[in-house]
Amino acid sequence: MWVKALDLLLEKMRGAGFDFSRVRALSGSGQQHGSVYWKRGASETLSRLDPNQDLFHQLQNSYSVSDSPVWMDSSSKQQCQDLQAAAGGALRLSEITGSRAYERFTGNQISKVRQTRPEQYQETERISLVSSFAASLFLGLYAAIDYSDGSGMNLLDIRTRNWSEICLEATAPHLARLLGDPLPSTSVLGSVSSYFVDRYGFSESCRVVAFTGDNPASLAGMRLQPGDIAVSLGTSDTVFLWVQQPCPALEGHVFCNPVDWQAYMALLCFKNGSLTRERIRNQCAGGSWEAFSAALTNTVLGNNGNIGFYFDTMEITPPAIGIHRFDKDDNEVSSLSPEAEVRALVEGQFLSRRLHAERLGYSIIPGTRVLATGGASCNKEILQVLSDVFGAPVYTMDLSNSACLGSAYRALHGLVTESGGSFFDVVKHAPEPQLVVRPHPTAAQVYDKMLKRYGQLEETVLQWTHS
Repeated sequence: MWVKALDLLLEKMRGAGFDFSRVRALSGSGQQHGSVYWKRGASETLSRLDPNQDLFHQLQNSYSVSDSPVWMDSSSKQQCQDLQAAAGGALRLSEITGSRAYERFTGNQISKVRQTRPEQYQETERISLVSSFAASLFLGLYAAIDYSDGSGMNLLDIRTRNWSEICLEATAPHLARLLGDPLPSTSVLGSVSSYFVDRYGFSESCRVVAFTGDNPASLAGMRLQPGDIAVSLGTSDTVFLWVQQPCPALEGHVFCNPVDWQAYMALLCFKNGSLTRERIRNQCAGGSWEAFSAALTNTVLGNNGNIGFYFDTMEITPPAIGIHRFDKDDNEVSSLSPEAEVRALVEGQFLSRRLHAERLGYSIIPGTRVLATGGASCNKEILQVLSDVFGAPVYTMDLSNSACLGSAYRALHGLVTESGGSFFDVVKHAPEPQLVVRPHPTAAQVYDKMLKRYGQLEETVLQWTHS
């Protein structure tokens, strides 16, 4: 399906008169945690592609596993437990690889394929991530896995940036051979293969820069800088962080940074995002965003000490469920006034985002910016609460395809890396994000105290969920 999609895309571009000869470098991103199993002999096929035929027909017999495991596969629970036991526990695994064992992470899926489909595993010559698979198509040979996407596998030691021997041995024999050596995300892997030169008119000198995962590519597309935090306010809320000194934990993920190999990025996902905001809007603001915004304007910072937890569905960070409201004395209460409920929801969501970001090593520094994207980023009153809770100005970016744009930036960065150019030199002429709001002068004294209380109350809610 992926190969067929690439054929279709390139044919459409050719039909539209796109001049491939002008492309100096290309890169790309692939959905994280997916893997492709190349069958023995596939490298030979890849290196001898006939430019008169499409990729799909020439490569359709090149895979030992026909259905790629992807991030939606959560059937590898046993393999996760085995990996954590081998590493010395969930926290130790997180310290090595940046995340505790996750069912959808590639290492655990490889382990399951080896155990449940040993014949297909034996037939495998190489295992690619979706990103390095796509890069391999353009190169005509197996592309290296980059550090950033590689750190979403539970296999890469995020500090040495090599495969962890402990994790490899716990996953499958001879796995290092099947994965190849990981490389920096800025690496130029080579020139585009003759197939693309002859079929589409690419220049022979067009360079292929390492492809990476969709989340790291989004960090590049949003042009995060040290100290920045990006908050995507969608159906789920996602928080991206630029981190210098990571503190891997049992929640969230730490990846190698895709634009600065000495830094890190952290990622947190929160399931109760926009749908929960919409439910409270319908319940407390008559279905009107204007009334919802007015409720935020008419209530004081800190909500007179009222704090709320709104986990309509089982949350990822933290793993808790249920609606819990507390008054200023930390007593649980069954309801709040409609306006207080609106503020409790929005403050609670952003206190949670900040609490868990700080636990992964994030800290607000002079110059920190909060970059807001996603549906709710058009609501100025919601962004004011975000700014107040984080104690930093909030900017918005008009970006619908940040991973795609980030891949283009990274291609250009790869070209200049060899001559010592930095990522920020490459993107300095890109449009700047727009400043929307600054924090209220008294915000820090309100929310620094409230954050401590929120963390303590979250522990209580977690105990209730798991008791």
